[in-house]
Amino acid sequence: MLVVVANNLPPAVRGRMKLWFIEPRANVFVSGVKDAVALEILDDLFRHCPPEAGLLCFRSLPKPPGYEIRTWGATSKDVTRLSGLQLVVETISIDILR
Repeated sequence: MLVVVANNLPPAVRGRMKLWFIEPRANVFVSGVKDAVALEILDDLFRHCPPEAGLLCFRSLPKPPGYEIRTWGATSKDVTRLSGLQLVVETISIDILR
């Protein structure tokens, strides 16, 4: 499985993505392509997208932890590595009770 979350894709790339993916939300693409095809798609995306596209890509793997995260350009979420595990950093705003 391959999931791609983009900040802003060029129209030509977005149209091409719709050949292999469903787009449940704007700039969120999901596909059940095989591993070899997923790598080719990611290479193609990184080659044809400017850094402003801000790609956050999740690819399923047959070994633990079961996924790989790749980024390209400035994404709205940061990825960190903790004990060898890739994680997406989520900032949480906590309102203190008054």
